[in-house]
Amino acid sequence: MSKAFFMVRAVVADPADRAAFDTWYEKEHLPDALTAFGVAHAWRCWSKTDPSLHFAFYEFPSVAAAEALPGSPALAGMIKKFDRVWGSRVTRSREILEFAGELRG
Repeated sequence: MSKAFFMVRAVVADPADRAAFDTWYEKEHLPDALTAFGVAHAWRCWSKTDPSLHFAFYEFPSVAAAEALPGSPALAGMIKKFDRVWGSRVTRSREILEFAGELRG
């Protein structure tokens, strides 16, 4: 059984929103999602290539567990909270990624 990741790509189009978005995601949204999704590991990143891009990753123990998230009450609740705060100012896309291996040096 391979672990999987649920990834959310957010576009914070207005640079004036970035600081508030960053604080809100760190202090509120990421901790809430960690609990709501029942995962042990979550992290987030800002793109250095495009400063408007923010990525959040949630690690699941299996592909089946990650595939159960879309359409779930947990995700629906998190989307509702996100939309209440950011509305259409931040757009998102979501992906389920299956772990395929790693090398460490």
